[in-house]
Amino acid sequence: MNLKRWIARREANWKRLDVLLRQIEKGGLKSLSALDIRELASLYRSVSGDLARARTHHVGDRLIQNLQTLTARGYSQIYQGSRHQEWQSVRDFILWGFPAIVQKTRAYTALATAIFLGMGLIAWWFAWQDPVFMSLMVPEKLIETVRDGKLWMGSILGIEPLASTNIMINNIRVSFSAVAGGVTAGLLTIYILALNGLLIGAIATLVGQNGLAYPFWAFVLPHGALELPAIFLAGGAGLLIARAIVFPGKYKRIDALKYYGTQAAQLVFGIIVLLVIAGLIEGFFSPNPVIPDSLKYLTGGILFILLVTYCNREKNR
Repeated sequence: MNLKRWIARREANWKRLDVLLRQIEKGGLKSLSALDIRELASLYRSVSGDLARARTHHVGDRLIQNLQTLTARGYSQIYQGSRHQEWQSVRDFILWGFPAIVQKTRAYTALATAIFLGMGLIAWWFAWQDPVFMSLMVPEKLIETVRDGKLWMGSILGIEPLASTNIMINNIRVSFSAVAGGVTAGLLTIYILALNGLLIGAIATLVGQNGLAYPFWAFVLPHGALELPAIFLAGGAGLLIARAIVFPGKYKRIDALKYYGTQAAQLVFGIIVLLVIAGLIEGFFSPNPVIPDSLKYLTGGILFILLVTYCNREKNR
């Protein structure tokens, strides 16, 4: 191999790769155009081949070292840099993307919340007026426990890890059902929201009638500050999918499903995180008899305020 002729023919590629890498190292991958990125990948493969050829023909330690440095920089930016970009995308979604999608879909979440709370109020009213309604909504064993002056949360004590895991799984299952219920034109989503609203309303009446409202809500609020909003968001996600099916608007139905389905999927990522945290709190903090009820109320209030503040973040602030 004629060394000088080979270097002269290949040197332009080496210099061009160096220029592109310097640009990335200074401004990140986003500083390159799509054409530049394709060129970068092509040049990296080409220079890697040049390095292998240089080693085979023993063209000199200095040139081999230069090519090694160039290919190492290329590898770092193309492969490790892409992973960095992925983590950066995850970070950006956590900081800004999830709050943005919550704000964008807040009308659907508000409707889901209204269904839940509306049915809760209906159940609260009927349960106060009619004991038969109470027995239809709440298991008899639970009614007897509360009427004996006890709450049922003590069963969690001693099995906190198992209880916490089961709580997470159950809440995620319910939330996924609410989201997936959108494909039934939202009927299953509405049913899940309404049923859970009726249940919490009836239980609220039960504990209120038996003088256990204060400790009951002390148990509910710490994890409920995250769990209930997560369920409302799941309901909103289901209603988004239902919107795509029933009222696609200016879109074709398949395009509406892609558009609103993407928004629903983005909500699901945040919903899972909220439910995992809520499950940990419900398993280890909420039922703990050592923690004063007043502190549980305070914790629930602080968590709810933090969640609302987070969901109202805007990137341009």
